[in-house]
Amino acid sequence: MAEHNILGVEAERKALTFLSEKGYQLLQKNYRFQKAEVDLIMQQGTTLICVEVKARTNDFFGTPEQFVSSKKIKLLVRAMDHYLKENTIEMEVRFDVVACIVKGNKWFLKYITNALYSFE
Repeated sequence: MAEHNILGVEAERKALTFLSEKGYQLLQKNYRFQKAEVDLIMQQGTTLICVEVKARTNDFFGTPEQFVSSKKIKLLVRAMDHYLKENTIEMEVRFDVVACIVKGNKWFLKYITNALYSFE
């Protein structure tokens, strides 16, 4: 597995642990629809949460969350719409980002709720 893929898998694991400790329930990992992949689909109370996990080894060229493109947002919205229809779910959906920076052996996580609105 390529090094950047290993970083992504570990970032998703750390994000899942972080969110689980906050009381979020995992519904699906790596949900795929067409060209989109939703890293984590979580539930908190009556809210369904689409979580995009972004990891970088430095922030020299920008923070991890700055790499969530408008194209990616459109793909995530389409994928979540499909997930809701496929599973006959009628819930409010929120789009969050877990941004991870790894410096040596230290992980720094930044959790951004309602991130979709932050990028528009």
